[in-house]
Amino acid sequence: MDLSNLKPAKGATKKEKRIGRGQGSGRGGTSTRGHKGAKSRSGYSSKRGFEGGQNSLTRRVPKFGFNNPTRVEYKGINLDALQTLAENHGLKSIDPQVLYTNGLIAKNDKLKVLGRGELKGAIEVKAHAFSATAKAAIEAKGGKVEVIATVAEKA
Repeated sequence: MDLSNLKPAKGATKKEKRIGRGQGSGRGGTSTRGHKGAKSRSGYSSKRGFEGGQNSLTRRVPKFGFNNPTRVEYKGINLDALQTLAENHGLKSIDPQVLYTNGLIAKNDKLKVLGRGELKGAIEVKAHAFSATAKAAIEAKGGKVEVIATVAEKA
């Protein structure tokens, strides 16, 4: 066997359907499109979500509420989670990069530290936002709080 006599396995390839090549082909006349109607015409393409003239789902379902384009979505992490992370890895400083490498937040998440739980020692915490109780609890244990400015705030 060599490259000159290679061919696909039996039944692996099919012949192309030659549509619109005369009556003798068996696919002449209407060329497998049936008789009349939009789908039989040339240039036909249906719009996405078109349901044959029936009122489409996007128009049947009511709209409500308000989408705030300037909303900032934070990922909340509580003090107890920071404490366990600090204990398990012997950390004195915690920032979003540390939380990302340990799988607690996604790469582009904005981090907000929340006040549930308590700290046992001084930890330096860097985040995009802090709740008042979290900030007070960190500083009460001798830790430092640093707010990271986002790209929108820097501009």
